[in-house]
Amino acid sequence: MGVMINGTYQTDDPGPETSASGAYERAKSTLRHWITPNGPFTPEPGRYHLFVAWNCPWAHRTLLVRALLGLSDAISVSVAKPARTDQGWVFDAFGDFSDPQLGVQSLHEVYARQTPAYTGRITVPVLWDKHSQQIVSNESADITRMLCIAFDPKRRLVPEGLETQIDTWNTRIHRDVNHGVYRAGFARTQEAYDAAVTDLFAALEAIDAHLATQTTLTGDHLTEADLRLFPTLARFDVAYHYAFKCNLAKLSDFPHLWDYARAFYALPGIADTVKPEIYKAGYFSRSDLRNPLGIVPKGPKVDWTAPTDRHITWT
Repeated sequence: MGVMINGTYQTDDPGPETSASGAYERAKSTLRHWITPNGPFTPEPGRYHLFVAWNCPWAHRTLLVRALLGLSDAISVSVAKPARTDQGWVFDAFGDFSDPQLGVQSLHEVYARQTPAYTGRITVPVLWDKHSQQIVSNESADITRMLCIAFDPKRRLVPEGLETQIDTWNTRIHRDVNHGVYRAGFARTQEAYDAAVTDLFAALEAIDAHLATQTTLTGDHLTEADLRLFPTLARFDVAYHYAFKCNLAKLSDFPHLWDYARAFYALPGIADTVKPEIYKAGYFSRSDLRNPLGIVPKGPKVDWTAPTDRHITWT
């Protein structure tokens, strides 16, 4: 992931942060400006650029908004190479994993342009303002909400009247599911791992039961909460189940949740954001703690195009 101190990139990455009990703690994002109609960052098509990586679930949620709202022309994107190096997230000189916006070779070069000098983790996603040549935000939750509202006057993904329900779902999904798989995968004690896996599967079972009578998390309407859940579901069977020891069950063992996930996948533009082979290569990359030999498994085979019993409408 990499870290920067006072604007200087450090190749000696300290690794995931853990508490005294061995529990994984995700570093907080610190660059958190907002796009607003009257602020310094206004919602102008063509003004903003996203730096992302296919294998990052936090970046995935921003790509989902971009796809659903048809923002490909309004917000350009650079995709980092799937495998990080000692330079963190890096780019090729040409091709699918190059940076057409700034022409940088590594993401820390983008962070180095920040004023005042940046100190913190070098993470994706990054929302970049082409006008001021500064980072607007590196917090995925904020970027997702900004895109949902600032670039869609109809607020289709965060409709008025559903904000409280959406935020309640977002809180639980982040704590027990999105972050929960990392709490399990990066746990450094048996107790921390057991607690994480218990919370994760309790949440998945509750969501599965909820979806037995609901088309989406909030009823019949697709919302930001669904976008926050899907990236973890997309990676679950091919990565988290094995690499992060989240193996009490597979996603495909939850009938309603699996049906819902495939219905979401069938929405226009979503399949193009799902990259199972990249997920496997990333999560099974060499790690002294998790996968010392760096062997990437061939399976499992996951059929995202299998017929579903539900239909999620989106206009």
